Amino acid sequence: MDKDKPGDDDRELTVRKFYRAEQEAGFAERAPTDTPQTRHPAYRLAFADTDFLLREELRPVRFQLELLKPEMLLDEAGVGSTLVMYGSARIPPPGAVETALAGAKDLPESERKVVESLAAKAKYYAEAYRLARMVSEKSIVEHGERQFVICSGGGPSIMEAANLGASDAGAESIGLNIVLPHEQAPNPYVTPYLSFHFHYFALRKMHFLLRARAVAVFPGGFGTFDEFFETLTLIQTGKMKPIPILLFGREFWDRVVNFEALCEEGTIARRDLELFQWCETAEDAWKHIARFYKIKD
Repeated sequence: MDKDKPGDDDRELTVRKFYRAEQEAGFAERAPTDTPQTRHPAYRLAFADTDFLLREELRPVRFQLELLKPEMLLDEAGVGSTLVMYGSARIPPPGAVETALAGAKDLPESERKVVESLAAKAKYYAEAYRLARMVSEKSIVEHGERQFVICSGGGPSIMEAANLGASDAGAESIGLNIVLPHEQAPNPYVTPYLSFHFHYFALRKMHFLLRARAVAVFPGGFGTFDEFFETLTLIQTGKMKPIPILLFGREFWDRVVNFEALCEEGTIARRDLELFQWCETAEDAWKHIARFYKIKD
């Protein structure tokens, strides 16, 4: 058949009439012409020009890309909702406590106490693992989508415990990593095709909550405080509908945040303390979730 004449497929009403972007990019790469014009960066296809996409003026486009990529891939993966788990990147797993304490014996007292304090919190690694495994084993599916899929920040410690718990239950889980000046890589228990990497903290935090139907918060530092209080603020101000916020470790939180003082000072209302529920065990957390959503075990 003459290559210039339309084939039978080309006459179909449903056949795409324009080449896809990846096909056009392939054509551009195979272009035989080598001239000063084609070698110049200005000639590159805009969507294939990394230098152009990284320009300051393209920040709004990069925002949109970081919003779209995880959203589209999570849709394709059939993830309906998530159980988000926040917490420290420094708390050791129970199996590493003895080694950590042994290594701290000869440290100055102030440093040794820090190691001992973190080691004492290893129980929260265990509870994060148990909660993630317990929820993952329930394998709740509604409307053809998986519900309460475990989602963590993708890093070590409490985040690792969350992904490990899901993995040991035979379930997939999500990791939302962030680019940092120091090395930061996904923990090995995040499902590879649900492992995402963010440049913008704002977009990462948005993805934590877009599908969240419950949030479990374990002892942590600035990052955990940021994520916890932003979630409270969104619900307190009515920007987000209420969901169970499960706060693990009352002894820790009462020491580092004086919630009662906030009420007494009048900067929050006493009813705002009802926005979250205290938990010490995985069972406590699941009871709150099940009660809120009227889930029968």
